[in-house]
Amino acid sequence: MPSPHPSSSRRSDRGRRAPLPVALAAGALLLVPASAATASPRHHEPAPRIVVAADGSGDTTTIQGAVDLAPAHSAEQVRILVRPGTYPGRVDVPADRTNLLLVGSTGDPEDVVITDDRAAGTPKPEGGTWGTTGSATVTVSGAGFEARHVTFENGFDEAAHPELSGHQAVAVKTRADRVVFDDVRFLGNQDTLYLDTPSVDVAARVYITGSYVEGDVDFIFGRATAVIEDSRIKALRRDSTPSGYVFAPSTSSGFSHGFLVVGSRFVTDADRGSYHLGRPWHPSSNPDTDPRVVVRGSWLGAHLKRDDVWTTMSGFDWNPGSNAEHANRGPGALTGTGRPQLSRAEARAHTPEAYLAGDDGWAPYDR
Repeated sequence: MPSPHPSSSRRSDRGRRAPLPVALAAGALLLVPASAATASPRHHEPAPRIVVAADGSGDTTTIQGAVDLAPAHSAEQVRILVRPGTYPGRVDVPADRTNLLLVGSTGDPEDVVITDDRAAGTPKPEGGTWGTTGSATVTVSGAGFEARHVTFENGFDEAAHPELSGHQAVAVKTRADRVVFDDVRFLGNQDTLYLDTPSVDVAARVYITGSYVEGDVDFIFGRATAVIEDSRIKALRRDSTPSGYVFAPSTSSGFSHGFLVVGSRFVTDADRGSYHLGRPWHPSSNPDTDPRVVVRGSWLGAHLKRDDVWTTMSGFDWNPGSNAEHANRGPGALTGTGRPQLSRAEARAHTPEAYLAGDDGWAPYDR
């Protein structure tokens, strides 16, 4: 998406997952020790199928190599175990690589970093530029993809490239259904996390839990139906007014739901009142778009504006019936002008179950 102002800042705090509340911890997924490549499977965990190791001790040294080794159109989960290291290079999970499970072997997402450093305006070798979609470090098109205990980073240095016209730099782009991220980190600046669908008339669901996302301009955006739960969302300091926008949904009018954030923390190192919570993205000025975000039961930092926390984008205004809050707390949780609140009755329609169940009863939070 086009930037409304020049880029200048870089990230500082890389974020660690806070301990899960007891109610969540009881149903948490098992951590996988570094020795899991040779140990017997525990409980329901599948045996390792593909091992990635930067030192050459596994089946491949790259994440893309593991994706390529996975069988196509798998109906069963294919586990990719990643040993500690930094893994550079773009990763593409095509639509025929279904049900992949990408797991960091130590259980600590800081130990496995998947990184690239291109931006929308970075020149391509064959001419032209990468564009926002092409800038993604990891692109997920295969349904049933899951990732645990890893870091996804777009390390593009905005300050070092003032000559580029596009500083959008995506860490992860999803365009598949039934995608899960558990205990992962998404690191970037502008356009960090792009949650998309295969097309404007095909919905796709994403569930993010116990994770960390950082960025500045529109850093969680797209038209997917997505739930972010028990996570930390950090708005980075930026030398501009406003400093940035957390969300830029582009929900298709025909979709039942957009983004839902529940039980999470909105933190920052930016100035008080310097951030909008969101603005509506209408790609290619498409009027048949109804961008939607609901934030409920979360802690909101003082960086969010007191009034008019939702704002316009490219001439399109936000819809008070589609953007709302409920039972939030913290210095940024207010009920002033331009801060619509859901009633208790209305809030019952905005739960992870309501957003994700679909026709198949998908319940990724219930395991």
